[in-house]
Amino acid sequence: MSEEREAGRPPALSIIIPTLNEAHSIAATLDAVQKIQGAFELIVVDGGSSDHTLSILHGRGVRVINAERGRGQQLHAGACAARGEVFLFLHADTIPPVETAERISEALSDAKTVGGNFSVRFDGESRAARFLTWLYPQLRKLGLRYGDSGIFARREAYVRAGGFKAFPIFEDLDLVRGLKRIGRMAHLHATVITSSRRFEGRSFALTFARWSFLQTLYWLGVHPRRLARMYERQG
Repeated sequence: MSEEREAGRPPALSIIIPTLNEAHSIAATLDAVQKIQGAFELIVVDGGSSDHTLSILHGRGVRVINAERGRGQQLHAGACAARGEVFLFLHADTIPPVETAERISEALSDAKTVGGNFSVRFDGESRAARFLTWLYPQLRKLGLRYGDSGIFARREAYVRAGGFKAFPIFEDLDLVRGLKRIGRMAHLHATVITSSRRFEGRSFALTFARWSFLQTLYWLGVHPRRLARMYERQG
């Protein structure tokens, strides 16, 4: 991977990807990460995959660490193992642009900026994909930034914000809220492409309504663990 270009020197950027049975998407994400310009390290944190995810990762020589299942716990484990001064948290079904490292470096040249995220396009031509691609910029105006938009943060700011919590849901909103208390969050016009698979083959209207309802409860102070139980009962 690209971190080998400056072996022995701590990388400026650590890319951290959580996986759990991602054999259908992880290869494409790794292909895209390989094309990122500049030096970085890649850490994949697996939560106990039972499909071919691990064989794909080991076959490509990717550094893999294991953690208890849960995106928040896995991402935090990756951050604890990372050497970089900046962390990029990337979902396993999200494709980053080749200029990822450069754009992050530019954003963080402002000392008041503690982190940020990318623009998002959902793949496919379904109504759900088109609607979500339109919706995310509107939500950003409300200060909402989600994990599938490629959240990045300075190491020091991540630590001060408390890092990812072991929440079963909304761990991304919690981290962003903590980072925004410390400093400015930048928005990059570079675009990541993320999968719309979770909205396919089901009622998008119902799924979206449920998700919106749970987010409203989150902002009203309901704990994410309780919200996750509610989500499971409704599933």
